[in-house]
Amino acid sequence: MPDAYLSGRLRSFGHAFRGLKTLLQTQHNARIHALATVLVVAAGALAGLTVTEWTLIALAAVCVWATEALNTAIEFVVDLASPGQHPLAAKAKDVAAGAVLIAAIGSVVVAGLVFGPYILKWLQR
Repeated sequence: MPDAYLSGRLRSFGHAFRGLKTLLQTQHNARIHALATVLVVAAGALAGLTVTEWTLIALAAVCVWATEALNTAIEFVVDLASPGQHPLAAKAKDVAAGAVLIAAIGSVVVAGLVFGPYILKWLQR
């Protein structure tokens, strides 16, 4: 039983990583999020963020990534269920995309609050 449980969990991780690969391979915006994540992490390292600031940045990034992944999953399911044009399919996709926009705007606000003081200090030199 323990071996079957462990192998099942490992398969689950494999499915999850395959999903992340699909996300990055098929979604242009996910690649933009990846670049933004790398740039923010680099900026955070250069700024010497505190643990609290890193936590805020990490939570903001996770929100964007999670909503982007859910948006993509919704788009795939809607395309499967409604291959043709349908107003409800369009609404579902638009609302899911709106969720990503909310998360992205929120992450920009968080980044501004976290990095703002560092930028002001840098500009005052």
